[in-house]
Amino acid sequence: MSSNKSGKQPKEKSETNHSIFMGLLKIGIFILVLAAIFFLCAGRLNLVMAWIYIAMVLVSTSITSLIMNPELIAERSEIKKDTKGWDIVPAIVIGRVGPLVILIVAGLDVRFGWSSQISLTLQIVALGIAILGLLIADWAVVSNKFFSGVVRIQKDRGHTVATTGPYQYVRHPGYVGAILHNIAVPVILSSLWAFIPVGFVICITIIRTEFEDRTLQEELDGYKAYASRVRYRLLPSIWQLIPKLSGSSLLITSKILDSCFRRNDDYQPINENVIPVKTGIQRVYL
Repeated sequence: MSSNKSGKQPKEKSETNHSIFMGLLKIGIFILVLAAIFFLCAGRLNLVMAWIYIAMVLVSTSITSLIMNPELIAERSEIKKDTKGWDIVPAIVIGRVGPLVILIVAGLDVRFGWSSQISLTLQIVALGIAILGLLIADWAVVSNKFFSGVVRIQKDRGHTVATTGPYQYVRHPGYVGAILHNIAVPVILSSLWAFIPVGFVICITIIRTEFEDRTLQEELDGYKAYASRVRYRLLPSIWQLIPKLSGSSLLITSKILDSCFRRNDDYQPINENVIPVKTGIQRVYL
């Protein structure tokens, strides 16, 4: 028995090391391919802010990979069989297709001059926002050893709820960082047209957050209790001003907000029998 176990351990370790190597290799190649496609679409290489942005992403990725749990690198290197079927397309759109389309549009914008040049000051501010987004996302990754690239309950790894680091404040800090980063990219690359694919990716991210949170509440032990303590999915607080609307318009708006951004199953929508006549302020729990 002992000889069988000792024989299995080196094999499992070898497979894990191979998965880690392949995961890091895929990430590095993907970033370089994105950079090459952007400069190819832009038609020139003398874009200082673009080089700074790419270097920033490479440095951030390298540092995170060095301090990340090795098992997590292996976990993120492939899509497992028990991944939720509904999450495969959103995961690919957010992690692969989205960044590619954003850089293609930005590159073509630079080449053909669709957008006016954004000031260096705004680009530097955007670079700071992107760095903040990467730091938040990286903080989430190193704080959660189950930070998979897809939605799945990792029973094979003893999946538990992450409650430390940024998870003390919001339930999905990784998405917060990704959204901040994506918002900043068009400004860094001086492409207003890139906000179109960025907006699409952010919408998909918010929708995915809703489904992921619902899955975790239903299937991960302890997540419901955690959700009752940490109320917000994405942002600690958002105040949305609702202008004067007719009773029916306000009712439709409240239903949309309730279905898309509700924090928990016990959230109560606006009473359908009440027709507001004055401008109100509705707090939305993202």
